[in-house]
Amino acid sequence: MDHKIRIVLSVRLFTDEKCFGPGVATLLRKVQELHSLRAAAMDMNMAYSKAWTIMKKAEQELGFRLLNSTTGGRHGGGATLTEEGAKLIEAYDGFCRELQGTADRLYDTYFADF
Repeated sequence: MDHKIRIVLSVRLFTDEKCFGPGVATLLRKVQELHSLRAAAMDMNMAYSKAWTIMKKAEQELGFRLLNSTTGGRHGGGATLTEEGAKLIEAYDGFCRELQGTADRLYDTYFADF
């Protein structure tokens, strides 16, 4: 059996504590797609209460809101990314893409024989 070695990178942002990483990024992308934190949580097989807690902790550590939320009612509730949230996910995704490209080149340099 041929086992190819590969590199797996994971980017996490910290203030005093971890505040943003792959999980929060995925949750934000899902909110962007589904316009709802509840729907995003369900799509990720996550309890809404957990998604809400994750989002509030990230916002607290980052010092800015990631989501604009409206409560339900006649026209239903929903959520959208704040301007800062949209900028953060764009920066995070761009950084991860560029980092992966650099890592792939370094991998070819150092692990080509494996």
